[in-house]
Amino acid sequence: MSSGGVQDGGNLTDFISLGSLTRVFRRELVEEIIAESGRREQRSRLLPAHLVVYYVLALALFFGEGYDEVMRKLVGGLRFFKNWDRRWHVPSTSAISQARARLGEAPLKELFERVATPMAQRSTRGAWLRDRRVMAIDAVVLDMPDTPANNGEYAHYDTGRGRGAFPAVRIVALAECGTRAIVDAAIGSCDIGERQLAEGVLRSLTADMVLLADRGYYSYELWGAAGQSGAALAFRVGANMNFAVLEQYPDGSYRSVLLPPRKQSPVRKLAARRNDLSVLEAAGTPCRVVEYTVDNRENPGEVIRLITTILDWAQAPAHELATIYHERWEIEIGFREIEVHQVGHSRVLRSKSPEMVRQEIWGILLAHYAIRKMMVEAADYADVDPDRASFLRSLQIIRRHITGQADFSP
Repeated sequence: MSSGGVQDGGNLTDFISLGSLTRVFRRELVEEIIAESGRREQRSRLLPAHLVVYYVLALALFFGEGYDEVMRKLVGGLRFFKNWDRRWHVPSTSAISQARARLGEAPLKELFERVATPMAQRSTRGAWLRDRRVMAIDAVVLDMPDTPANNGEYAHYDTGRGRGAFPAVRIVALAECGTRAIVDAAIGSCDIGERQLAEGVLRSLTADMVLLADRGYYSYELWGAAGQSGAALAFRVGANMNFAVLEQYPDGSYRSVLLPPRKQSPVRKLAARRNDLSVLEAAGTPCRVVEYTVDNRENPGEVIRLITTILDWAQAPAHELATIYHERWEIEIGFREIEVHQVGHSRVLRSKSPEMVRQEIWGILLAHYAIRKMMVEAADYADVDPDRASFLRSLQIIRRHITGQADFSP
């Protein structure tokens, strides 16, 4: 690009980007999605649609800054390169809000669906259970402004001590444990159950994955729906679940069966009356059970019980499943990166209408994914576990790049 830049006939907004993040969100892909979603502007605007997409990503990186200040950071490096079009000025907060509303949620959601895929390589540490990519499902709740529009669609979270001050959104996500990359998400009001929302992310499961989930996610229906993807499952279940030991394995695990809730009592009674465990097998879904104890300060000697669809114990011995299950914490750490470092633990989302709330969330998830991708690439290059890299320092580096020379698209 010549130093003449805008003066040579281009538009200033054609040169605005997110620096190093444009490697992940390519301009041509953004333009393609805008066209497909019917959001391309019909006339030249101060804020064209592609700029607004990148601006929403910038909002997710500079959460504590005002609308106009984020725009200034986005265009900051242009003055340095003498590409500043004096006819262009930083739009008002009202103009930016209107531009976000014109863009809507759809382009950001579509961009996330196209770009956010598992990123671990075979060399990425902590990402695999033998040949299976380790994934986890979990949820996070975020507050939003207390406006009539938001209250009309989103409930206030029940804290256990009363109604929360703000309406809240629940995000159930599917993440790759070895990289903490969120690859799918379902968004709903906080009064919608996690299991119900979880059905929306099962589409991203593939046969080369193993899905980990905590106790709150097991239901016979969700287990069956997740299993249809071909992915292996390893869910923690409560100690109150009753499992018949159908076959004991050398690793200490045993084969059992899961029964539909409505059939459990009559089927168990029939099996007991006939003294025939095959009655259970005929009525339910086979599984393998792994039980072990862990010592921690809060609950010494805590019993962990896992159920898995990997019935051949030699393919995933009990000690390997126990070890890999605790990788599930990586998705919770990923949520903490969003809450504490991106959004800010005590802050609420910016948006005052439901669609803009969802647009903002997709922007936050996109920014988080891009940061994690760069961290994983750096970790692979250095041959270290991505978990050892600092998310906060990576975020700070990217923020500095955005306000410097990297404003220019590569």
